[in-house]
Amino acid sequence: MKQGARATWAAGDYPAIAQRQLWPLGERIVRRAGIAPGEDVLDVACGTGNAALRAAQAGGRVVGVDLTPELLEEGRRLAADAGLDIEYLEGDAEALPVADGRFDVVVSVMGCMFAPRHRVAAAELARVLRPGGRLCVTGWAPDGEIGALFKTLGSHLPPPPPIAESPLLWGDEQHVRGLFAGTGVELEFERAFSEFAEFGSIDEEVAFTVERFGPLIMARRMLEPQGRWEALLADLRRTVETRRGPAEYLLTTGRKLGGDA
Repeated sequence: MKQGARATWAAGDYPAIAQRQLWPLGERIVRRAGIAPGEDVLDVACGTGNAALRAAQAGGRVVGVDLTPELLEEGRRLAADAGLDIEYLEGDAEALPVADGRFDVVVSVMGCMFAPRHRVAAAELARVLRPGGRLCVTGWAPDGEIGALFKTLGSHLPPPPPIAESPLLWGDEQHVRGLFAGTGVELEFERAFSEFAEFGSIDEEVAFTVERFGPLIMARRMLEPQGRWEALLADLRRTVETRRGPAEYLLTTGRKLGGDA
């Protein structure tokens, strides 16, 4: 399953998707986390580094971890172009390759939500935080615009393995609260919205998504030989046409008990 996830996010043009959908969020989350110069910061499931880059610009000592090597290579290129020193590590959100209590701040911008075992991932986020350390995680709302996109895609695909929880549950406050129960991290929640750059037309948006979004590319490879791709494409178009507004997400912030904070 992890190998499939790597292949999915390596397919298409994730950097272009990240620039359109996640780049403003990275800046917003780093600002919300209040990262100060000299703080140790971990960006979990960092992708191409939309949060890691901003954390480094804020003066943090930054490590980014992601499952997909191709995305890390792009992150390294972006960091080099910006003259930033970021340590990028290949690794799993369910088994972070870093020591206990190493970080002042841990962030994940629409990243750790894709780890299949949510409680395992939450325990890892808590493990690597120092006492008094701060957590800042986002997840798309199940009933929001991106939630509708994922539900449309999922309705045409085989169900995931039983251990794999829906990534959209990271947008549900009650679910996330349960994930961190007993971890020593006290949580607060906030509903927020993200506006994406507008496309010139519905056709342009659908074409951009189909050509660049890894999960849709992998779905097409599976469904087209079965004659089922056009049905998904039609549902995708309807989802885009009926979009109501900005994409809603849940912002989870927290602080690990202990320390001077």
